[in-house]
Amino acid sequence: MDNSPTALFENYDEDFKQLLASLKGKLEGDVKQLKGEQRKAALKKVSEELDEAEEIVAQMEVELPSMPVSIRQTYHGRLATSKQGLDRVKRTLRDVRSESQRSELLAGPGGFPNSDDPYSDDPSAYSARTRLLQGTETLADGSRRLDNAHRIALETEDVGGEILRNLRGQREQIEHTRDTLVQADSSIDRAAGTLKKMIFKMYQQKFLSAGIIVVLVLLIFIVLWSKLFR
Repeated sequence: MDNSPTALFENYDEDFKQLLASLKGKLEGDVKQLKGEQRKAALKKVSEELDEAEEIVAQMEVELPSMPVSIRQTYHGRLATSKQGLDRVKRTLRDVRSESQRSELLAGPGGFPNSDDPYSDDPSAYSARTRLLQGTETLADGSRRLDNAHRIALETEDVGGEILRNLRGQREQIEHTRDTLVQADSSIDRAAGTLKKMIFKMYQQKFLSAGIIVVLVLLIFIVLWSKLFR
């Protein structure tokens, strides 16, 4: 079994896509057709599967830093797409829950003084219905604000991750440059040593040549002196 980061990511991604498709099918079809306790049970099951999908996405994110830099950006884009799909399912679940709660409030026993006729002209019934609708709107507004906060948090997380990846890449470049400079410094040291040896040999040859010339001059003087004063 291939346990490389890319293979694990692909396996997690396949499981996530299947689970996400199942969640969409339940929220857009099965759950809406149910009523009462059956709908509550179905929504609870969807919520549990949604937690499982979040865990899969978290595992995908764990494998991302271990991938080669050359392909990491591609898989980061796929991870971002998976997160967006998960967010859409979360919003759909919240909408279905809000709709279910609204239906229960409007249709539940005791919700209005005349519960058999929620559209009665009775002022107390109208006031109760208005309060329930206002409460539902407040709940929906709170859900929208939570969605926006969650979206901003995800965007901030993505930006922070991108900054960390850029810093990691820059650190690798700096380390590579440092290694290159160390090698260049070592080469310069070797070249300087070779040059010093060459200069030393050059001076040796100069002194040797000068000595030979002095000896030859002395020999010439000796020969001339011997011939002149013999």
